[in-house]
Amino acid sequence: MLTTPPASVARFVDATLGMAYVDLPFQPSWNVPPTRGIPGLLDAPNGSGRVLSQFRWGLLPHWAKDRSFSSRTINARVETVAEKASYRAAFTTRHLIIPVDGYYEWTTRGPELKQPHLITRTDDQPLLLAGLWEEWRDPAQPDSGVVRSATILTREANADVAHLHDRMPVVVEPESIDLWLTSLGEDARPALDQLLSASLGVLGHRPVDRAVGSVRNDGPHLIQPGD
Repeated sequence: MLTTPPASVARFVDATLGMAYVDLPFQPSWNVPPTRGIPGLLDAPNGSGRVLSQFRWGLLPHWAKDRSFSSRTINARVETVAEKASYRAAFTTRHLIIPVDGYYEWTTRGPELKQPHLITRTDDQPLLLAGLWEEWRDPAQPDSGVVRSATILTREANADVAHLHDRMPVVVEPESIDLWLTSLGEDARPALDQLLSASLGVLGHRPVDRAVGSVRNDGPHLIQPGD
């Protein structure tokens, strides 16, 4: 769920806005599907601070043949991220943080009925998720420009949400932003292990409208209390 204006998110993480957010009007979404644009926080390459840019959700390694590859790489498991061909280069060289307002998980109620839950921070701050990013050029259209894409790191669920699902995103506390953005190469795994040891007790959840189960549906009605 991405409903907080990028300018507000940028202030929260002490960042400037990338051109995608300066030039285009913000369209909030209560139901963001894979391959859509999502925000990503980076250290600016010129050393001028942090920048909030936009990325395609679903990682496209440089060797991917086409954009459809990204539908399979929206999440990267921390247990295998350093070995998987799709992620290992980005794991050692390209870290980012993905700010969201919340995300959804489903529980089963009876043999067929599934109940979605909106998961957010209990303090109502933006939820900062650890991720990786890549740059990719379409081999069929090499002059079409660079596509920047991202994936979200996932871990075994902690006690906050384990009763809903066995996996959860890796949550980054605001004071650990620099830890994740700058810990590259041999420092990537120790930094990730440090993030995994934190974040307990910061997530809450509530049932919401089952219409969120279809990406065709969007709007604030989706986060109304579910039955």
